Amino acid sequence: MDIRRLRNIGIIAHVDAGKTTLTERILYFAGASHKLGEVHHGTTTTDFDPEERKRGITIYSAATSVYWQEHRITIIDTPGHIDFNVEVNRALRVLDGAVVVFDGVAGVEPQSETNWRLADQYGVPRLCYVNKLDRAGADFYRVVNMIEERLATKALVLQLPIGSEEAFVGIVDLVNMRAVYWDTDPKGVQYRSAEIPAQMQANAQHYRELLLDKVLDQDDVALSAYLRGVIPEPQVITQCIRQVTLNRKFVPVLCGSAYKNKAVQPLLDAVVAYLPSPMEVSAVKCVVAAGEAAVTRHNDVAEPFAALAFKVVNDKFGALTFLRAYSGHILAGTSVVNTVTGRKERISRIYEMQADKRLEREAISAGDIVAVVGLKYTVTGDTLSDPDAPVVLERMVFPEPVIDVALEPKTKSDEDKLLQSLHQLVKEDPSLAIKVNQETGQTILSGMGELHLEVKINRLLNDFGVTANVGAPQVAYRETISRPCELTYRVKKQGGGPGTFAVVTMRFEPLPRGVGIEFINNVVGGEIPKEYIPGVEKGIRAAARSGVIAGYPCVDFRATLLGGDYHEVDSSTFAFELAAQGAYRQGMQQSHPILLEPVMRVVVNTPSDYLGDCIGDLNRRRGKIIGQDGYETWISVQAHVPLAEMFGYIGNLRSLSSGRANFTMQFEHYDKVPANIVENIKK
Repeated sequence: MDIRRLRNIGIIAHVDAGKTTLTERILYFAGASHKLGEVHHGTTTTDFDPEERKRGITIYSAATSVYWQEHRITIIDTPGHIDFNVEVNRALRVLDGAVVVFDGVAGVEPQSETNWRLADQYGVPRLCYVNKLDRAGADFYRVVNMIEERLATKALVLQLPIGSEEAFVGIVDLVNMRAVYWDTDPKGVQYRSAEIPAQMQANAQHYRELLLDKVLDQDDVALSAYLRGVIPEPQVITQCIRQVTLNRKFVPVLCGSAYKNKAVQPLLDAVVAYLPSPMEVSAVKCVVAAGEAAVTRHNDVAEPFAALAFKVVNDKFGALTFLRAYSGHILAGTSVVNTVTGRKERISRIYEMQADKRLEREAISAGDIVAVVGLKYTVTGDTLSDPDAPVVLERMVFPEPVIDVALEPKTKSDEDKLLQSLHQLVKEDPSLAIKVNQETGQTILSGMGELHLEVKINRLLNDFGVTANVGAPQVAYRETISRPCELTYRVKKQGGGPGTFAVVTMRFEPLPRGVGIEFINNVVGGEIPKEYIPGVEKGIRAAARSGVIAGYPCVDFRATLLGGDYHEVDSSTFAFELAAQGAYRQGMQQSHPILLEPVMRVVVNTPSDYLGDCIGDLNRRRGKIIGQDGYETWISVQAHVPLAEMFGYIGNLRSLSSGRANFTMQFEHYDKVPANIVENIKK
């Protein structure tokens, strides 16, 4: 297919805003599905995993394709729960556009903000779809204001709702200045166009003028004519809207009710009209494999092949690797090079995915999002490239896990199976991490939240057939330093045979939260041969895996190698690695180490009757209230609360509010643990 007729989009939103229901309607109206699946019935196409159907939420991003107006639209339906944000992250990394869904009652919710920032980070043009306008309390205009205020963007209203709540029957199309109704066909396939209702004429004219004022500067001829009183044709307006959408100057806002099958077709029209094809996306920056010169790859079949592996799935059929092709064209059976590992890989089969169904294809071309079989050494973030023109595409960065759970095999024979299965899980999900506690011998699985770990452990026990004892979730604390220090550390072991000798002078300094570990080599004059310097950095980073307070990883510090000494015979890289580890242990003690804990951004939505009880409970949990928003009889309370205080919170919140309040939580930052609590953690 002509690359100009491709659209690669994601459906993103806060949990329960209606993403999966909207995707289901898109599949139905585009003819890719012959029945309307429902989340509450467990019959949707994209939520096909048993855990998703049991819980009624999206856990894994699923890709599917539809055809609309002679365009192929590849859609990735993403999770809305913060614990599974890795799926949104890697989807936005490879997509060209996105539809951001908002609940018409709740408006802009916490995960909407997180996903919006990710889309900004990746430069993804967006459309907004205000959903659920049939619900009691829905307010389109309030949500538009929230989009502008909370997301710091400029909304471009293209549609207005006709009626509200149960009386919502259609939309006003401001581009064509016509009313569109879905009041005759319950399934929403048939709809009719009519004159704008008399009571909405003034409001529609007001928003139409706002629309034209914002977009017509993209066309000098049309603007000049408009200033003379000539109304531009819809085709001209559409092209101007497309330009301001692609350059992210404005974000078009549409509306509807996916569950009631209203206003989904105009959204598909808008995806084709306003979101970019792969050719309209900026060239992808990359470096040649040797890292010597900067190059780019354009979304063009004429350029050498380059693709990014953005997801790996292991099922009963083996490993399935999802690719986004950025340039070139290759056939099934072709060998490519993984430029991250240097290994050659053979793409044996290529599939266009329809959720859990596979349609075999003969080739991959620039702009395609497909899944392939046959890759043995490729993981998320790796680049597959033409061996004659190797490049490395920018890798994805994922947040640090904040919660741990201990796993122990029930029998000795289960030990290897447990580790192999865990490595498979981490290969699929880069937001997971595994380590072995050297003191207890326990295997520690780290994740983004309680639900995240619960889902992955269920997969471990049920899908992989591992038998293991599972401990209670624990907070993933960190350690750091609060003052700089400088010291010299010597390793000297010399006898009759080969000895070990190394001297390092180090300076340790605290860094801002979230920076990580920095190593700087300031050695001059050959005090330490340059071949030994990597050993110093390796020693520091290895030692930092265990802090000096309670054995948690040490983060956010700079280690500067100032100088040292060596022996012609007895020095080695290993000797300097040992010296660096000793310097780290001494330096941490002298730099006033502190313990850090993950602090979460918690948003509690509660009826106003229970507001005082909810705030009091958050205060008792060492929470800091940072804001409140109210609409009608409901209040949204925003707070920063230590993760350690949030275990089992949902049960307590339901008790406080007679089961009516709910909350969301996501990682915000690491902060110092109060001194009186540190002692309890060390025990």
